[in-house]
Amino acid sequence: MTAPIFEITKAATFDAAHYFEDGPEHRPYSRLHGHSFKVEATVRGKPQEPVGWVADLADLDSALRAVAAELDHGLLNEKPGLERPTLEHLCLYFAERLKVTFPGLCRIVVSRPTISESCALNL
Repeated sequence: MTAPIFEITKAATFDAAHYFEDGPEHRPYSRLHGHSFKVEATVRGKPQEPVGWVADLADLDSALRAVAAELDHGLLNEKPGLERPTLEHLCLYFAERLKVTFPGLCRIVVSRPTISESCALNL
């Protein structure tokens, strides 16, 4: 029998502003505005000894919150890699920073819960 594969997920929140220079003129996206964001990171893998978990959830939580803190209460457009701060680019931003520490990272979801929008990146 093969070892089972599990997925663990942690979430963090942050608030940030952004704008889209290239957005449609008839939409409000081109004006500076802000959102409350939620980001979820999922790590997939077999249970690791000696504890028997995929990864330490406290480590994942700490790493995810640290990346979210880089963006919290800032202007996303000013962050390298987020000059075009779409949900898609936010997913990539988090994935690039977490994948080094968590090679089993398999999914990033960034959402704006108050307006029911989300984007998922499957790695």
